[in-house]
Amino acid sequence: MSDGHPHNGHGNVPSRQRRRFPGISSRAYEHPADRSALVALRKLSGFDTVFKALSGLLPERSLRLLFLSDSVRVSDRQFAHLNVMLRDACYILDLEKVPAMYVTQDPKPNAMCIGLDEPIIVVTTGLVELLDEEEMRAVVGHEVGHALSGHSVYRTVLLFLTSLAVRVAWIPLGNVAIMAIVTALREWFRKSELSADRAGLLVGQDVQASMRGLMKIAGGNHLHEMNVDAFLEQAEEYEAGGDLRDSVLKILNVLPRSHPFTTVRAAELKKWAASRDYQRIMDGHYPRRDEDKDTSVRDSFRESASSYATHVRGSKDPLMKLVNDIAGGAGDLGDRMRRGFGGFASSQPRPPKDEGGSGSSSEGPRGKSGDQGASDDRPPGGGA
Repeated sequence: MSDGHPHNGHGNVPSRQRRRFPGISSRAYEHPADRSALVALRKLSGFDTVFKALSGLLPERSLRLLFLSDSVRVSDRQFAHLNVMLRDACYILDLEKVPAMYVTQDPKPNAMCIGLDEPIIVVTTGLVELLDEEEMRAVVGHEVGHALSGHSVYRTVLLFLTSLAVRVAWIPLGNVAIMAIVTALREWFRKSELSADRAGLLVGQDVQASMRGLMKIAGGNHLHEMNVDAFLEQAEEYEAGGDLRDSVLKILNVLPRSHPFTTVRAAELKKWAASRDYQRIMDGHYPRRDEDKDTSVRDSFRESASSYATHVRGSKDPLMKLVNDIAGGAGDLGDRMRRGFGGFASSQPRPPKDEGGSGSSSEGPRGKSGDQGASDDRPPGGGA
């Protein structure tokens, strides 16, 4: 429990009773896709040494000097309430070395954990002013989760490669090669954000505060105008709505992002909070850090593949349903393909075929299929 007593240098922790997780491995809360990548990278002999050797090439030193010179370092004398939250988060997740933390002037709510040798946490003034104490506690726990997992190393590399891609844009093949790596890193990093959200919940141990924080990041400080259930319904509508065209647009929208969309994060966190995995951690049953060296890369990849397969099977997204149909050899797949994109619209059920053979199924995407209901809901010109 977080009992207010100093531990490993983590003094001044709050009095509110929350469970502590001694020796917890980051594998306990990591998303399967995130975990498999990290396990594989940790197994590579000399991997950390090679990446840390890159610190001279990466802008890490420059960033440290920038935040030290032009931001406010959190301590007992500056932003003391954030310092208490930071030490408490490290105490709960048993992270012995407390990372340096800075507050930087920026009206946009944001936080990040970067660095190769020693991670540093940066939060913006916009975020500090937006969130209440318990919401902020979840965010600090989120960033400490990044530090415990070692995400800061790979995020720093991602920042460097993104910058490099801009510099070599005039070299066609060079830019393509770098952007392919950047795209893969972004996909991994989106999953790492889901992992860190879970770490934030383990620190705050208040799922409603985590939900409120995500809602505020999406819609500002207007809680009296927002509703958690309605916010989660947006995530369900986002996943299930539209047809194959919308599925493609979702992919194009998310590719350049390092974070999943906010409603998606909220839905994923709510699902994990209700899972047996979360309950087992809260009951004290979780992987330990001293067991990390014995983790199987093959088993981790198998868990990742199983997670993706489960997501595809349970997804309501039209493209994922198509993939599922192909894998399962659905009998009506050919008919749906003949009817075009509208044949995969999910907002309306497919009408029954005319027993008399009138040929109604061949009317195309503007016939009496579910496409009409899907397209009529959107204003002309693709308005918001």
